[in-house]
Order: sequence, then C-alpha cells, then structure tokens
Amino acid sequence: MSDNLEQHFFSKQAGFEAALGTFEERVETAFKDLKENQIIARIWNLDHTVWKAEPTEISNRLGWLDSPESMLDNIAEIEAFVEEIRQIGYTHALLLGMGGSSLAPEVFRFTFGVKDGYLDLEVLDSTVPGTVLSFAEKLDPVKTLFIVSTKSGGTVETLSFFKYFYNRVSDSLGADHAGEHFIAITDPGSFLEQTAKELNFRKTFLNDPNIGGRFSVLSYFGLVPAALIGMDLKLLLERALKMTGNCRDSENNSSAWFGAIMGQLARTGRDKLTLIASPQIAHFGLWAEQLVAESTGKEGKGIVPVDGEEVGLPEVYAHDRLFIYLKLAGDSTHDLRVRDLKDAGHPVVQLNLKDIYDLGGEFFRWEFATVVASYFLKINPFDQPNVESAKILTNRMVSEYHEKGELPELKPILTTDSIDIYTDIHVSDLEEALSIFFAFANTGSGENTPRSYVAIQAYVQPTVETGQAVKSLQSKIRDVFKLATTVGFGPRFLHSTGQLHKGDGGNGLFIQLTADSAKDANIPDNPGETNSSMTFGILKMAQALGDRQALLDAGRKIIRFHFRKEIAEGIKQIEQAIS
Repeated sequence: MSDNLEQHFFSKQAGFEAALGTFEERVETAFKDLKENQIIARIWNLDHTVWKAEPTEISNRLGWLDSPESMLDNIAEIEAFVEEIRQIGYTHALLLGMGGSSLAPEVFRFTFGVKDGYLDLEVLDSTVPGTVLSFAEKLDPVKTLFIVSTKSGGTVETLSFFKYFYNRVSDSLGADHAGEHFIAITDPGSFLEQTAKELNFRKTFLNDPNIGGRFSVLSYFGLVPAALIGMDLKLLLERALKMTGNCRDSENNSSAWFGAIMGQLARTGRDKLTLIASPQIAHFGLWAEQLVAESTGKEGKGIVPVDGEEVGLPEVYAHDRLFIYLKLAGDSTHDLRVRDLKDAGHPVVQLNLKDIYDLGGEFFRWEFATVVASYFLKINPFDQPNVESAKILTNRMVSEYHEKGELPELKPILTTDSIDIYTDIHVSDLEEALSIFFAFANTGSGENTPRSYVAIQAYVQPTVETGQAVKSLQSKIRDVFKLATTVGFGPRFLHSTGQLHKGDGGNGLFIQLTADSAKDANIPDNPGETNSSMTFGILKMAQALGDRQALLDAGRKIIRFHFRKEIAEGIKQIEQAIS
C-alpha cells in the first residue's frame, strides 16, 4: 500500500479529496476488489449480479445511468413547453409530490433561485393541514401551474394534494378550464397518466420507467421543474455527463472511491455520513439524504445520513462519523471547523465545486457512489422493502377511522400542562421520560456494536419558528449524548429515511412530535366532486400512528410528544429537560 494514499490517488481526482487516516488501507483494498471483480464495468453493463443473484427491482432500475445523455435530446421539448407557459402568463408553480419527485426540485429552487421572467416554484410534500392551506391561501389559481409528480402515479399524498387543488382551481375558473392549469410527470401506463387524459391536463411528461424515484433527478422529474425556474438544462447535463465519463474509468474513478469509502467505513462503525456544505449549496443534503438512507437502509444494515446539523467542535462527535464536505469555490465558511475535524482524526471527504452547476455532476457522483457502497454492504440499493410496512399500518388506521369515526389512540403515560407523553414505561415527569429513553442508546462503535442515532420525526407544520426549535433540540441531543441526530418532517421522511428507520440494524431512537391541527381541509374523494371521507388532518395523524406502530413492530424504541399548545414552546421544554 502507498504510504500516502492522498498523493497516490486523490490528488489526481479533480474536485475530490479525502483524509482517511487509519482507514486508508481498508479503502485501498476495497478499490482493488472493485477492479479485480470488474464491478465498474459490470454496473455499466447493467449486471444485476453486482448486488443480488436475482434481477428483481434491479434490472429495471438502472435507467439513470443513461439519463444525462438521453435527456439532452428532450431539452428542446421541455424548453418549448416552458416558453409556452411563460407566454400564457403563469407566474408561479406548485409541485405536488413526495420523496424522489419533490426533493430535487426543492434543491433547485433553494440553490438557483428564479430567473427573471420565469415561474416561482414551490413544493408541497406535507399532509399537515396548515401547510396545505398556506399554499391555497397565497397562490392565485389563475397564474399558478400545478405539477403533479409521481412515478407510480398512485402516491396517496400526491393524489390527495392534486384532488384538493384541482377542486380549488375548478371552483375559481370552472371545470372546463381546470385541467389547463395542471401537468403530470409520471411513468407510462400509470393511473396518473390516465387521469391526466380524462381531465385534459395541459401536458404529461412520461418518464423512463427504468429509473427509480430517488435516482430520477436528471430525468423529467427534476429537469421540468428546473426549466420552469429558468435553469440552464444543457449546462447542468453537461456537468453530469463529465461525471459519467469519470464513473466509467476503472482506475481514476472518484465516484467509485467515494462509494468504497462510504461502504467500508460504514462496516467499521463509521456509518453516520454527516454532510457539511457551503451555504449556497446546503440544500443538496435534502436530496442526498433520501438517496443514501433509502438505498442502504435494509437487511439489518444502513448508512445514516445526517443533514442540516450545525457544525460542532471535534469533541462533540463520537467515533461513528464520516464527514462529507461540499465546498463551493470562493467560500470558506466551514474551512476551519473541517480542518479541526481532520486534525482530530475524523475521516473527511471533500468535494470541490467550481460553481452551482457542478451539482449536475454531484447528483450523478452520489448516485454511482451509493450503488458502489451497496455492493460492499451486499444489499440491493434499488428496492425499499420496509416502506410498505408503514403504508399498510396507515391504511389500517384509516380503515378504522372510516368504520368508527375516529382514529385508534392510546392513552398517554404522562400529561403535563401542554404535552401528552406516550411511551411504554411509566414515568413521573418529562425529565425522567427523557432520561430513561436516552438510556437505551448503544454507545459502542465498530462492526458488531454500532453506535445509536436519534431521529426526530416532526409531524407538525414546518414553520420558521418550529424549524429553529427542532434544530436547537438536534444540537442539544448531539452535544449532551454525542449521538448523531437527524430531523425529518412528516410524512415526507416516510419516503426517504423511513426505509432506513425500519430496515437497518435497529440502532435508532425515535422522537415523534405531533399536534392537533388548528384548521383542517377536506380531501375530495374524486377530483371535481365535493364528497370527502377524510381530511388532511386525519391522513397526517394516521400516518404518524401507522409509522409509530411500524417502528414498534420492528423492535425500535420510540417516544411520542403530543403538543396541545404552542408547538415551538413545547419543543423548547423538551430541550430544557435534557441533561
């Protein structure tokens, strides 16, 4: 082995650096494995045996490898559509979607902003009534284009959003003109494609069905919303194509090295992949979180992505972290803290971007690295076997609601003046509840005793104040217990980290935050009809209860806090009770 792995390889890789310390030899051995078994060539040859002996949910999920090249031919179609929309006078767009359909567009909007004369894009991926109503109140249906985006064409949240906003547009403009304000992005033959035809949607983009949702950023699912805000699609795809060239190389393949690092360090207990990013590209983690969590969290294994965490001093981190630093040229915001992490012996991968369009290459790099990491973990990166468990239990909750007129509910173990606490152990106060809960944490590290992590699951409206309170709670847990702590707003995380939560080795501790809705909104049973058998508030709570039960069935530890008063203040009470 080379005495200086960085000079031996990483200095040759444009935009890629790594300081691995004692893990260098293990990673170099892993890369030799890739070469000896021709893994890179086999991936490009669509060989399912890289991951599993059977082709199920692999052979029909590799279309993303060709997306950067094939989508170049579709740019003219997309841009002609966008120009038509601009000429008509649309000023806003609302994307209705979940997971792979919504996260990349959200990253694009936050990162690139809106070019003059293009549509201001927002994303709805929350069934919390307050969130749905906030969009309904501020958007003018006359000037808004609604993008119904779902690969399967049957995602319950997406179709609920669609039915609600279709009725609002129909009420404002008349049923004959409502469909003109909607477009669909879906797979051929889906229920949504048929619905779009029946209701005269303005346009339907049919995506390559061989691309899975979380790998779809460089397909219609990501590029149509990107074009609507005025992004340069050709430049984005050219940057991605440059990365695909690197990913074909069996020697100087930075993406394969990245995947080898992710996979091998996860096997040593460094399974908390922690993202640090320059402020302008910080939202990239929204997309990367789903890709890594849903691809690797299964069969009792998993890499836990930690996104949005405040960068701390080296001493607040345990020996279970792999840091990924996405650094934009000209920005030094996190340089000193990252240097301190390296000096303290933490492994750090640094990805250098010359400008924001380099994200085109990063999307592909991360996709390729994730499937390489999955090779080392011996899992299929393209399926999501545990996502269905929460869906089944949610449907059971909904069925009970339809039968009895109310959702099933347990009695709280403890009730304070503003919070109901649900746990499986009798406690006398909030402090005791939290103390007992965190005592379940495994603080070991290594292949046989991976360290626990904490997942905050907030089934509440993601307001600025609530977001700040949750972020503060995240930092408090990390600093007190040295436990990696993630934050997810429900139900969006069910389509991303939810797979990891139920499919990994059971190392998560789950804090569920719920609250009653001050206002609610009916979900029409069918678009254009007034009958409604369920509200968004009921759906949201059914999802929270279903996910809670799925976690319990999988043997996970979970504590639920239900806020009866101001949510942010209740979260602060929880933070103050941690010691």
